[in-house]
Amino acid sequence: MIWFSVFFFLSGLCSIVYELVWLRLAMARFGVTTPLVSIVLSVFMAGLGAGSWIAGVAMRRYGDRLKPAPLRLYGLIELAIGISALAVPAELVWGSHLLGQISGSASVSSASYYLLSGAWLVVTLIPWCACMGATIPVAMFAIRRYPGSESQRSFSLLYLANVIGAVGGACFTPALIELVGFHGTLRTGALLNAAIFTGAMVLSFKLARGERAKVPTAAITPATTNQQAILLLLFATGLVTMGMEVIWIRLFTFFIGPVVYSFAMILAAYLGATFIGSKVYRIWSERHGGPESRLLWISLAFFGLLPLLTADTRLPMYPDLRVILGVAPFAGVIGFLTPMLVDRWSGGDPDRAGRAYAVNVLGCILGPLLAGFLLLPLLGERVSMLVLVLPWLGMAIMGSKKKESGLYTATSAAIMLASLTVFFFARDYEIFYNDGITLRDSTATVIASGQGMHKELLVNGIGMTVLTPVTKMMAHFTLSHLQQPPRNVLIICFGMGTTFRSAMSWGIPVTVVELVPSVPKLFTYYHPDSAALLDSPRAHIVVDDGRRFLDRSTEKFDAIIIDPPPPIEAAGSSLLYSREFYQLVKQHLTPGGILQQWFFTGDNADKAAATRALTETFPYVRVYASVFGNTGYHYLASTQPIPVRTAEEMLARMPRAAVTDMMEWGPAKAPVDQFNLMLSQETSPQALIALSPNTPAMDDNLPINEYYWLRSSYPGLVARLR
Repeated sequence: MIWFSVFFFLSGLCSIVYELVWLRLAMARFGVTTPLVSIVLSVFMAGLGAGSWIAGVAMRRYGDRLKPAPLRLYGLIELAIGISALAVPAELVWGSHLLGQISGSASVSSASYYLLSGAWLVVTLIPWCACMGATIPVAMFAIRRYPGSESQRSFSLLYLANVIGAVGGACFTPALIELVGFHGTLRTGALLNAAIFTGAMVLSFKLARGERAKVPTAAITPATTNQQAILLLLFATGLVTMGMEVIWIRLFTFFIGPVVYSFAMILAAYLGATFIGSKVYRIWSERHGGPESRLLWISLAFFGLLPLLTADTRLPMYPDLRVILGVAPFAGVIGFLTPMLVDRWSGGDPDRAGRAYAVNVLGCILGPLLAGFLLLPLLGERVSMLVLVLPWLGMAIMGSKKKESGLYTATSAAIMLASLTVFFFARDYEIFYNDGITLRDSTATVIASGQGMHKELLVNGIGMTVLTPVTKMMAHFTLSHLQQPPRNVLIICFGMGTTFRSAMSWGIPVTVVELVPSVPKLFTYYHPDSAALLDSPRAHIVVDDGRRFLDRSTEKFDAIIIDPPPPIEAAGSSLLYSREFYQLVKQHLTPGGILQQWFFTGDNADKAAATRALTETFPYVRVYASVFGNTGYHYLASTQPIPVRTAEEMLARMPRAAVTDMMEWGPAKAPVDQFNLMLSQETSPQALIALSPNTPAMDDNLPINEYYWLRSSYPGLVARLR
């Protein structure tokens, strides 16, 4: 049995690697949007469920024909999964090119693009994910062939090994990506799958020659009562758990930041606690094996709401500890209950286990969709969590059975009271911003707060921007550098709308693309003239991923202005700094058009990687510090020489309304001085690359800015290992 545990440990590790990397590659090809992410994750889970169900049925109908070694079939499935690591990236590239041709030859709406990209993702991912889902029923059937192997609890054995492997994957994947990139990480996963295949084949031949393979299959005794209740509970645990994960990210981002390591920590905390719960179940079932106390189910109500308490800003606590204490208790109970339910319902039967697991996966698919697209936009984080734990509160409210003691009833009532106390008295970071406006949508919780020049914009608790002349200069400095008067401009990332407002002062058509639907709705909070600007026929606001918009658009622009969301390490942000993105931007610039890229803070490796990506894409790149000095850099890039102009010459090219807008907040007292603040601080791109000369250019495969833990913790290690 130890070999099956090893196989499923490695398999669980690989599955997390593939899920994380495939999601990121799909985002690069089809957009960083909530619907797209939901499609990828739903398709991944749907493939797991379908594969589990189909494999279970196949084992029941045809399993006896697999003599002498069903383990060989398991090995072949793992080999196919390894092949998927190499096949899926190529399939995503093909799909992207195909959709590019379709959108380039006809007008394709955003909804149609989602439909087409979703269909391609289904075709691409479902077969490979079905192979992953098939491994458990096939392995369970193989275990049944060898008596003395606890076949009636085989699901929990495999589940336990798979979960601890997934914990390793959540911790191991970011470091490996930092060293070898996404494609190198996938190749590593493929090698591990090949190792599983080899091990399974060797073991199958060894067991086929032994006596144990000749012993008849052990009898299966699945549960015969409460069948529908067990399946309903499996569905509910999957739905609630995955719905909670969506809410956890919104609750804890304020404390841990929107970086890949923060999301990995939430995943690792959840999986680690699930492993502990599963291990406790294995020990408990060996000694008892009877029905569990209903109090265990009722406890999910309290543990489900516990993150509201650990996310209470009034409690002094380390950010990591907030996550662990908030996530782990709930995940631990789920880790106990899920394998228990499947073992109880299946009794070791691969067919029944496959169906039970598929029902659980169906809940896992619907949970994020329910939480992300319905509960969070309508009810917010607190009420959404209460709705998700209602089934477990219901168990407490319905009261105890006659045979249950008074102590049971009192404990049940105490759990319910504690749950409601947490719900009504816990407060998250939003208490700091009661003076503003809070909007929620499927993408994020957005807050506009402050008064006068102290207004700010927050997305999931992270400050995005403030009222500053820096964002004005993104428009004015860029447009005054053009060889001819601008005719149109594209802005990627709306923010407070300051850059959009400044570009509109030039009297030209302005298109602005914003990922979060609620952000443009807050434009009126920041600027008194916003209503008139929004009503202008020259204004075109698009809610979409900026890169996906360019992929679908055939329009060209005299200027493209990009202000990526902070911090520089934010997950997914490198997709707006990579060579592949700049190649796409170059295709949408008119001759002599200019790209303005804002780069805020970052370490030397980030600066070198971003600068190298620009200089390897555009032959002409100029870099200027902001009007406030070295708080950030404005990159100007073009396929043609960027004119060298004095402040007076630049000012002469500006409409009067644009000059007025530029000087609204200073910091200089005269327009010429405003330009000179930046012109006097021009920096050579080569000087920024020299800060970290061995750092490669930022690209989609190796996002330097997002994966930084090894180089920040062990300087020089990454360079030596690459």
